Amino acid sequence: MGLATKADAELLAAMGYKQELKRNMSKIEIFAISFSIIGLLPSIASTLYLSLPAGPVGLVWGWFVAGALIFMVGVAMAELGSALPTSGGLYWWTHYYSSPKYRNPLCFLVGYSNTLGLIGGICSIDYGFSVMLLSVVSLVRDGTWQASNGVIYAVFAGTVIGHGMIASTVSKMMPMLQTVFLVMNFILILVTIIALPVGAKHRRNDAAYVFTNTENGTSWPTGWAFMLAWLSPIWTIGGYDSCVHMSEEATNAVQAVPFGILMSTGSSWIFGFIIVIVIAACMSQDTEAILNSKFGQPMAQIYYDALGKHGAEGMMVLVMLVQFMMGLSLVVVTSRQAWAFSRDGAFPFSRYLRVISKRAGYIPLRMVWTCVLVSLILGLLCLINEAATSALFTLGVSGCNLAYMIPILARVVWGEAKFKPGPFYTGKFSKPIAWFAVAYLLYVMVLTFFPTGGPDPAAADMNYSVVIAMTIWGGALMYYFLFARKWFTGPKTTLEDKA
Repeated sequence: MGLATKADAELLAAMGYKQELKRNMSKIEIFAISFSIIGLLPSIASTLYLSLPAGPVGLVWGWFVAGALIFMVGVAMAELGSALPTSGGLYWWTHYYSSPKYRNPLCFLVGYSNTLGLIGGICSIDYGFSVMLLSVVSLVRDGTWQASNGVIYAVFAGTVIGHGMIASTVSKMMPMLQTVFLVMNFILILVTIIALPVGAKHRRNDAAYVFTNTENGTSWPTGWAFMLAWLSPIWTIGGYDSCVHMSEEATNAVQAVPFGILMSTGSSWIFGFIIVIVIAACMSQDTEAILNSKFGQPMAQIYYDALGKHGAEGMMVLVMLVQFMMGLSLVVVTSRQAWAFSRDGAFPFSRYLRVISKRAGYIPLRMVWTCVLVSLILGLLCLINEAATSALFTLGVSGCNLAYMIPILARVVWGEAKFKPGPFYTGKFSKPIAWFAVAYLLYVMVLTFFPTGGPDPAAADMNYSVVIAMTIWGGALMYYFLFARKWFTGPKTTLEDKA
């Protein structure tokens, strides 16, 4: 059997690329890798510190509102993915739909922003895994031990390297593993929404507390504290562009890509809403005690209060395993996006980095380890302080959201005449949805730059994500105008390459 069906190979050839990766993923597996990266419960657990300061209203309604808005962005992206499915996706669409005057620098900016945003996602997921693993150790020791930043980084580094090793050696099993990861995610969700209410049956909070109780643990106005609570679902329901980056490994990509995006964003919105309702109903009303838990992890404290020590240990081990799977899936996806960008000559040493390893199963092996190396370097931020660590979380959001916004904007501003819908298309609603997505993504990027504690933060509480994001975006544009504009002309055809 060849690498792809005739229809998939012909569509890719129409975009200028020969088939180099093996198409062995069904639309369920494409959905599974996106849902695995989202990792609902581990992600909610990792970001409770963003939503709980606004109380149950911030936790519950912040999720519902932001989740609905994210789904609309998913609809806009699904239309683009159904029309032109390629691993380069976001930057490729930017170049295709943009004005000739701006297409090269915008394409270059989107490619770098998306790649580094995804790497920031690897860092934040694997950092969250490290904190969870060490919180289990703290649980076992009854909260008498807390990990230093150095210990956290050591676990983080081992995790990232472990993901690189697995992604390099089990490529043939990766589609099957995504189905396993999908099932484990749903098992964890089901166990949590059953176990927490049972464990907390004598002290569950009433509906008035869950749906109407507003708190403000920040020095911002209460309304803005609610907006900042959106950062939890914004960070959680991210990475759905993974469906796009895996499109050259999907069978019937024009249907698999939109299916994966819509199913992952939609199911995350709904199931996440159920999860946060259960958490709000079963948690202690002392949110400050939860946020300052001696275990170093708010969700560990919530499990502990409801299920006791051994129940909390068991649940945190399950959460931790699913979070490990999240990181593995994102390493795979990030390597595909970065490989596609190197295929078009955007990185230094692209000719070396873009090589596909047939021995490893037709995967971009060199790019897998390049992503691991850059993740290890960026992860050094966690050695500084909590503010620098938080920047890793928001880097993934701001970097990817810029990359989501620009191709959608390019399509409605310059590319309507070139836009030829695929099987998924919303018809007359398509353009309004696209404009809505652009406005929302712009707002979210601004939101991620605000300090979460208040308007006058100390240096240790400052949100440094604006510094990191502007450095990345400014650096990418400077690199382009000083050097890359002389040789980077956008996506390159590979049809003339030797097989």
